[in-house]
Amino acid sequence: MAERLSARQAIAALTGATPAGAPAAFTELELPAPKDTAAPDGPLGWPGYDESRARAARRTGEDESVVCGTARVGATEAVLISFEFGFLGGSLGERTGDRLEAAYTLARERRLPVVSLIATGGSRMQEGMRALLQLQRVARQSALTRAAGLPQIAVVRDPTTGGGWATLGAGADVVLALPGAQIGFAGSRVRPPDADPYAYTAEAQLTAGHIDAVVRPEALRHTVDHWLTLLTDGPGGGAANPPAALGNAEPPATGWDAVSLARDPERPRAEAYLDAYFTSREAVNGDRCGGVDPGTLCGFGVHDGRTVAYAAQCGTATLPAGYRTAARLIRLADRLGLPVLTLVDTPGAANDAEAERAGAGAAIADLFAAVATARVPVTSLLIGEGGSGGALALAAPGNTWATPDSYFSVIAPESATAILKRPPEETRTTAAQLKLRPQDLLSLGVIRGIVPPARS
Repeated sequence: MAERLSARQAIAALTGATPAGAPAAFTELELPAPKDTAAPDGPLGWPGYDESRARAARRTGEDESVVCGTARVGATEAVLISFEFGFLGGSLGERTGDRLEAAYTLARERRLPVVSLIATGGSRMQEGMRALLQLQRVARQSALTRAAGLPQIAVVRDPTTGGGWATLGAGADVVLALPGAQIGFAGSRVRPPDADPYAYTAEAQLTAGHIDAVVRPEALRHTVDHWLTLLTDGPGGGAANPPAALGNAEPPATGWDAVSLARDPERPRAEAYLDAYFTSREAVNGDRCGGVDPGTLCGFGVHDGRTVAYAAQCGTATLPAGYRTAARLIRLADRLGLPVLTLVDTPGAANDAEAERAGAGAAIADLFAAVATARVPVTSLLIGEGGSGGALALAAPGNTWATPDSYFSVIAPESATAILKRPPEETRTTAAQLKLRPQDLLSLGVIRGIVPPARS
């Protein structure tokens, strides 16, 4: 089980303040007046509810399950929302909703990002449906903040279940979790008796693509600081420049030469290009639908002093989860006004039965739509294979470039040969006829240019 921090200890871990919260480091939100002071034992008249709250207050030093305020995390001022699990299991009641709404409203008024440090068992039973309705309230505040172009980061502590996970947690732009944290919509006491307990851990949620990273407590402050710096860079500066070529410097002589260069196992891949292009970066993980594609890298990085979002194929057949993750990344960058760089390198979309069951067509269609509707500039570089629509979905219309060791084709030469009912030995002739070399793509108006190699 992960270490359970109090609300103020979690704030201190993030800001470097003392656990009590030094005023200069954490300024607590001016609280709205409680609405239910005249109602004994809450809206349901739940016997003993007032005494339960009083005991929780004496035990924790807090008068509600959440602490809200502003603080600097590194160089970035943010609105912090921190749950106190010791207060009735960090449950959400009407007073919790009042505080969360006030925190989100302050964030929009002051144009500040929101960081939620979550530890909650869900909605408060002693307030019944009046408590459950707070989830709609939180969801609306989160949506308004998203529409205002302000980033939301969730740090998921132990445990985070129920509506708190399904709104503040899973609904954030970036979701980080502490090691071993229990995470899931179903709390430990309401799961099926034969449920696999590992499925409800931070590590399992990472594997399934529902969170972006598991972060050790000692690295939390640095990681959140870096994320805030990346996501609050703001618009400006125009499109990202395409990276320089890292591989073969000479354009291929024939179509088959182009295919051979792009398929060379020693050719530089996306990871090398990202390392050369960015001075620092953070990854987003998964499609939030239960899928992760290790062959698609997405995230945000610093290039020439400003933030650029990236989505990069790694030379493998792209899974539906990869397309959905890239679409999620592009839409987030669009909301935050950050330019996007895509690296195109795939023999094509995965086309096995599992990919079809996972919705390959719908995932590719969604990525086409995300690129087509992006208001921020998208720059694409073809760094290897450009296999049909599975590659084109990640390419920016009118702003796609190519390296000398790449090719782009309506279909792979072998497949084209088979479709045309030609013998296999005519594959090289078919490759030439497809006009798939970088210089062919340039003359056809498919790409803007062929990038030169990096200067030594």
